[in-house]
Amino acid sequence: MMGLLQRCLGSLLARGSHGRRLLILTYHRVLDAPDPMLDGGVDTAGFDWQLRVLAANFNVLRLDEAMARLAAASLPPRAVALTFDDGYADNYLNALPILRRHGLSASFFIATAFLNGGRMWNDTLIESLRRAAGPRLSLPAIGLDALDISTPQARLATCARVIGHLKHRPLHERQEAVEQVANSIGQPLPDDLMMTDAQVRGLRDAGMHIGAHTASHPVLAAVDAATARREIAEGRDYLRGLLQDPVDVFAYPNGRPGHDYSRQHVDLVKQLGFKSAMSTAWGYADAKSDLWQTPRIAPWDKVPWRFGVRLLRAYREPQAAAV
Repeated sequence: MMGLLQRCLGSLLARGSHGRRLLILTYHRVLDAPDPMLDGGVDTAGFDWQLRVLAANFNVLRLDEAMARLAAASLPPRAVALTFDDGYADNYLNALPILRRHGLSASFFIATAFLNGGRMWNDTLIESLRRAAGPRLSLPAIGLDALDISTPQARLATCARVIGHLKHRPLHERQEAVEQVANSIGQPLPDDLMMTDAQVRGLRDAGMHIGAHTASHPVLAAVDAATARREIAEGRDYLRGLLQDPVDVFAYPNGRPGHDYSRQHVDLVKQLGFKSAMSTAWGYADAKSDLWQTPRIAPWDKVPWRFGVRLLRAYREPQAAAV
């Protein structure tokens, strides 16, 4: 099946002219094994075969090189770059060895406030709901009652509902609500989900590329301008101090143009000196793309043929949206 997929991809891609198109893939985690509470993630086996497909059919560039060549109109055919958002420990523990085995590089966008034992707000919810007992759960503190957690599928759907209910609330209000949920369930939660400073340095030392992703991962459209500036600058400055390297690429938290960030945030990223920034708008980047709103796709397919179809589709569709 894998050999057939590679032959089909090679044949179909050879028919098109993609020499000045860049496809950027975005990941978050590389899990030890499939997890019913993390349906959108990829595990080590899946990441391994995805990299096999990419290495055999595409020119995989480190993001900083890819962006420079995009700007200079010197991309090779079938150019791809790999990115990770947030700063999970499994990026270092699981993704890095697989990347090195395939001789590939990736860029890692780090939300710095969660390093060294921290936990992102959505993971506090996921891990709390994972441990909640009983077939039903009531969370009156955040206005949700009679939540179904009777099956793995129902628990996953309830988790998505709770996260969606809180995602766009102001930072302090959201954090208070998350703590209320965790306290009401009252179970110990993991403190090793995110990387340490040493692991971030280890990625850099292994030839990986590090970018900024704010300090505490707010939805920029949900905070005031001063908070947005502080979050973006603090995340970058922390990484600069940690690595003693320039940090000049940024990824918008959540990243949907016009919904999670606006034009003022694009202008702010430029003012702060970043050379480019990543959105999560669908499609490929080309000479017409705004370098501070570069599109990316999420390759979370569970089987190779769907992954191949997604890549082919993305190579034929320009950026879906910008602000």
